[in-house]
Amino acid sequence: MQIIASRPIVLTVDDSPENLDFIVALLKNEYSVKVATNGHTALKIAAQEPQPDLILLDIVMPGMDGFEVCRQLKVNRKTSEIPVIFLTSRRELEDEIKGFSLGALDFISKPFRPSVVSARVRTHLELVKEKKKSEALLANILPQKVIKELKETGNSPPQLFEEVSVLFSDLVNFTDASSNIPPGELLEELTGIFSAFDQILQDHGAQRIKTIGDGYLGVCGMLDQISDHADRLVMSALDFIGFLEDRNQTAKHRWQARVGIHTGPVVAGIVGKTRFQYDVFGDTVNVSSRVQSASEPMRVCISCDTQKFLQREYIYEDRGLVDLKGKGLTPLLFVLSEGVV
Repeated sequence: MQIIASRPIVLTVDDSPENLDFIVALLKNEYSVKVATNGHTALKIAAQEPQPDLILLDIVMPGMDGFEVCRQLKVNRKTSEIPVIFLTSRRELEDEIKGFSLGALDFISKPFRPSVVSARVRTHLELVKEKKKSEALLANILPQKVIKELKETGNSPPQLFEEVSVLFSDLVNFTDASSNIPPGELLEELTGIFSAFDQILQDHGAQRIKTIGDGYLGVCGMLDQISDHADRLVMSALDFIGFLEDRNQTAKHRWQARVGIHTGPVVAGIVGKTRFQYDVFGDTVNVSSRVQSASEPMRVCISCDTQKFLQREYIYEDRGLVDLKGKGLTPLLFVLSEGVV
């Protein structure tokens, strides 16, 4: 049977061909329907991509019954989130208690009534749709690791990361320019630039933590602990500058950015209890901000601590000693490009 990926996918599991034919005929015009005649096949299909959005699961089947199939679905990390509706001709209280305790969401009684089956499937798929929307929004705010911890324990404690590269960027003369650009147009400008920065970081295996006005904060080597985190951020920063140079050739408003990078330990965790924000803290973050302030328009400035972690060859220009707040005179470098002089 051909599966239409754009439709919600329903897996129906029943050892009765008549019941399977009924479900397929009833749902095929609205949904992509997969079928399995036994529990082992159902478990295999449920774990394959694209995964079902909903499983209709018969309880009484030879070999592995529906209760055991449900139990195995829920203990498998890959299939545990798929909602299950039991199909049954038995409605003893003990069966319902057992089914709900295993993680099922609902029961549909046999013999099937088309209006009931359609309504239950539609209702639960709408809930699945809304849940995915909520999770997508949450994923824009929190890392997947933190979301998983919150789901499993309700808590995500702060964590110390010993070796992280931190990037700060801001737009030159943003305050003056913003007073001459209508608010809606200004927001559109920032959205376009920061969306491009987000994609650049993602392409290099880094991530944005937050924006503050025209300020942009990204990190690498934190949740994915990789040895070339400094290189990835330096390459990202050079691509930031390259993107703006290309954009400025045709854009109505021309923007320039300063970028600073520093490397060291950071603490990361959730700020707030009702309005979550994942943030990073510590001296490394503060120094990165000050290195950015010491940079120049359309240039990437790094600390010597970041240079120590670089594994590629770059062309540098000495920035000289800069008096960084709280650090005193600190040697800094401009990275001009990748390559050897």
